[in-house]
This record gives sequence, C-alpha cells and structure tokens, in this order.
Amino acid sequence: MYRVKIFCLLSILLNLMTISHGELFTAISDVEPLLETHKKIIDDLEDYIKKEEDRLQALKRHLVIYRREHEQAMEDIPNYLGNPINAFTLIKRLTIDLDDIEKSIEIGTEYIKNITIINNHANVKYPTLEDLTGAAQALTRLQQTYKLEVKDLSEGRLNGVVYSTPMSAGDCYELGKALYNEKDYENALDWMNEALYKYVDEDQPYPFSEADILEYISFSHYLLGDLKSAIEWTKNLLLIEPKHSRAAGNLPHYQKALQEKELKAKKRRKGDTGEPDIEYEPQAKESRSNSYSAERQSYEALCRGEKELPPEITKTLTCRYMTENHPFLKLAPVKMEYLYRNPDIIVFNDVLSEYEIDYIKRLAQPRFRRATVHDPATGELVPAHYRISKSAWLKDEESAIVARVSRRVAHITGLSMTTAEELQVVNYGIGGHYDPHFDFARKEENAFEKFNGNRIATVLFYMSDVAQGGATVFTELGLSVFPRRGSAVFWLNLHPSGEGDLATRHAACPVLRGSKWVCNKWIHQGGQELIRPCNLEYQKESIIRPIPQPIEKFFR
Repeated sequence: MYRVKIFCLLSILLNLMTISHGELFTAISDVEPLLETHKKIIDDLEDYIKKEEDRLQALKRHLVIYRREHEQAMEDIPNYLGNPINAFTLIKRLTIDLDDIEKSIEIGTEYIKNITIINNHANVKYPTLEDLTGAAQALTRLQQTYKLEVKDLSEGRLNGVVYSTPMSAGDCYELGKALYNEKDYENALDWMNEALYKYVDEDQPYPFSEADILEYISFSHYLLGDLKSAIEWTKNLLLIEPKHSRAAGNLPHYQKALQEKELKAKKRRKGDTGEPDIEYEPQAKESRSNSYSAERQSYEALCRGEKELPPEITKTLTCRYMTENHPFLKLAPVKMEYLYRNPDIIVFNDVLSEYEIDYIKRLAQPRFRRATVHDPATGELVPAHYRISKSAWLKDEESAIVARVSRRVAHITGLSMTTAEELQVVNYGIGGHYDPHFDFARKEENAFEKFNGNRIATVLFYMSDVAQGGATVFTELGLSVFPRRGSAVFWLNLHPSGEGDLATRHAACPVLRGSKWVCNKWIHQGGQELIRPCNLEYQKESIIRPIPQPIEKFFR
C-alpha cells in the first residue's frame, strides 16, 4: 500500500512537470509549490520506512522465538515434545503465527510450502487448525484431570516444576479462542483472562487488541449465564473503545436480559408465576465438578495417584518367578507380580528387550493411523474423542521379532494364540488418553464377528517410561498401574462362564509429560476350550464380585 502511495505521488510530480512544458524554472513562484510535494514524499517515505522497520522487527521477533525453541527442542526431542505446553505452542507457531508471517512478507511461507511439496520433502509437515484445537482441548483435559492451574500452565509449570518457556499473551489468546469455538466457554474464559493479564504486561504487537480479549471475556460470561459479569466486562470494553459497535449493541441486550431474570426471580419469590421453579444460574466450576459421575471422580483420583489399595487386598499380593506354563520358562523364568487378586491383575517385568522395543516402534510408526473404537451399533471401527492416540497393527508373519513376542505371550499366559489379534502398537498424543472402557464386547455390541469368540484376555506391554501421568487405571478396583518400560500387564476379561467381567473396566490416563508407547495383544476364546474350559457356574454379566473400597490417600 505504501509503495503504491509513493508511486502515485511520484507520478503526480512527473505529470505536473510534463504539463508545465518545462516552464516551472521560469518563475520561483511556480517552483515553490513543489516543496509541499517534496515534503509529502519525505513524510510518506519516513512513514513507509517506519512501517517496514516495524514489520522487519516483528519478523525478527518471530525468528528469535522459532530459533530459541528449535534449539531447545533439538537438545532433547522426546522430552521437549513430551511437554504438552511445548507441543501446543509448536502447533500454534506453525498455524496461526505462520499465517501472520505470510501476511508480512512478499515471498511468504506459502511459497516455501509449495517448494517443500515440489521437492518432495517427506519430513516437512504442517499442522492444521484441527491440530491446534486438539492440542487446546488436551491442555484442558490435563488441567482438569491433574488439577492444574491455568496460571501455572501459562508459566510453563507442571506440578510446581518449570519445564518450558512461559506462554505469551498470543499463546493464551489462541488457546482460549480455540476452546471458545468448541463451545467450552468456561475454560475459554480462564485462558482469555490469562491472555489479558499477559497482554497488559507485554509490550508486543499482536494481530488482536485488548478489546478483542475483553469481547471474548464478556460474551463467554453471557453464554455461561453470568449476566452481571457480562455487563461489567462490556462496560470495561467500551471504556477503552467507545465506538465498538458490537459492545454497544450487546450492552442494552445484556441489561434487558438481567432485568427479565431478576423480575422472574422476584415473581418466583412471591409465588405468582405460572412457570416452573427453575432459575438460570451461571455454570460455576463447583457445579461442573459436582456433576461428575462417581466413576469419573475415581478415574481422575487414580490418575493422580491419590488412591491406595486397602490392607485386605495388599496382604494377598505376592511376587515370584514364573516357571510353569511352558518348558522354556524353566530356563528363563519371568518375574511376575500380583497387583490385584480376584480378578487377578498381574504384571510381568522385563519381558521386552530394548532391541525389541526399538524394532517394534520403527516397524509400526510409518503405518500409524488415528486410533479407533468399535461402534456398538455397526461394529465398524471409528475415531472417537475419548481415545486420543495413533496405532498400527503388526502381523506375526512379517517379522520374526513380532512372532517372538506372540510366542512369549503364549508362554506367560498359558493361552493359545490361534485366534489372537495382531499386535497393536500405540503412541499416545498430546494429553493422550482412553476413557474408561471394557476390552470385551457386551452382548448388545456387534463386535469381534470375524474372531472366534470374545476377548478372553489382554496383555498390555509398556514400551516407554512416562515422566508424569499415563497410568492404566482400573476404576472398579481402585488400582493404578504406572508404565514401566519393558513390562507387561495381564488380566482376564471374562468370567470362567464366558460372561464379561465388569470389574476389569479400565482406562488410560492422559499423558502429562513424556511420550507413552504401548503394544497390546488381545486373546480370544477360540482355541482355549481345552486350556481354559468353561465351568458349570454361570455368572451374569451384571454381577460384580464384592470388592473392598480402596482407601484414598491424598499426596501434598
């Protein structure tokens, strides 16, 4: 725009000189007006140069941030990307920030993107706004599950320890905006408040203004039913931007809605309204937490490690070397440990070698796809918001190492692999989790038709340690199992009668920091008829054996 303006001024000057037929020099009075044109060009050039300098300074600031964060990441990639705050800000830099950069340069990153595609740079990937939204929701999930404060997260602190660079006002704003667009107004409000706090302190040019933040805050209050707060924040917005058209229109609307609400409340107190006794109140955090199911509360407490098994359970737990099930185990016994009895939850230690873990990871990663679940209505595999991870399936026939793992599962479980599923390898994403579920199919579910029977057992291998979070929790048992690289957890999903055991309901907790790798071997009923025959006692699926309630232990 500034180049066009200067070009136009120069054109006017040249035209003026042409029109005068070279006669300007004949009288000083005719030349004097040119000084005004000269001054105009000076002013416009100065303005243009200032704008260009500001633009270049903004680009330099982006470059400093990009280079600093990249250097930190390259020092320890798994640890850097295992921090959800770093992961979110990385995605933001490659989506929202990159768009801002594109608008600031002539040959922008769109050109760079095209060049990388033309030259087949396979390792160059650009995240999408969907990725940004997913990362924002992941941070909210971690905040809720692990009782983290927005202030701590924005400063790069996880459980009191600083692991990353503090988030900027822009980071907080985009996070809040993403949550707002997903209609998560309560969490959006928290992040917009944090964005406002940082915006006031930071002296940085942003593509949004303080008024934009205030508008999100006021409207979020309105959508949550807090009309008084919506009015107050809108008034604050109008103080700094009196001509803000939307705020000016919203304010009388909010005031009218508040008057109507107060009038209804007054009539209700007098008992002279014909409407049901329902009052529209703000959705406070307390009301949201109170609405959680008992299972959800138990799940989150188990994820935080706030529960311990009672003495009547722990006194029955033992550990030993397993030498039965297969002659090979007499030569190479496996360390096994009971984590729970009735139903038996067993962990086998050191059953995957470092070489096997690295090999399986390398083999699986190129095939990763978004993890899916069985749709109860159709039996089809579909993505779900309650399972955030990527997975791949490995066949025994394609690798001697994969086949070796399957043989090992047969040895330690004593079960046949005839109808077992392929080895599923899973890597959990930012805040990756899997909500409470059963591994077996319920009667009403149309699943496992291509397999011979239901899933009788699960073997879950841990292929990584997890710095924080990522536990496997059994919500009915009050049991938390935290990942240990090279170990495997084993349990039976079915009663001896073949009915599903509801006590095996379990979940994968969100990964707070680190990268969680696991692989599963699901074993089906087919082929187990002589190994584990059904007994004559019939257990209904709805019956759960008595389980002592775990004792809660809160860590300070």
